[in-house]
Amino acid sequence: MTGRDQLIEQSILEYESRLKHVDELLDRAHHHQPPAEVAKELEQARHERQKMAAHLQEMRRKPPEHWREEEIEMAGPMGIWDAVAQQLEKLVEKLER
Repeated sequence: MTGRDQLIEQSILEYESRLKHVDELLDRAHHHQPPAEVAKELEQARHERQKMAAHLQEMRRKPPEHWREEEIEMAGPMGIWDAVAQQLEKLVEKLER
């Protein structure tokens, strides 16, 4: 495996880790009866999660030779994933109080 292939694999693993964290937060939220405004935000977070999962699937299927250098170095739109996770963390904290 080349260094480039390792970087690609590392990027995919980072996305998988973040998706798992989002899934864990959604699972925790699912165990509560959220108020209407929180339920709406949770539904929006679930929708974002589906988009993230679809993006991850695309990454997994993409042959290494089709990856652009900036995709490897930046690991894609990781900031969006982090923002979704932070929003979910706040919602779960509200529900667990």
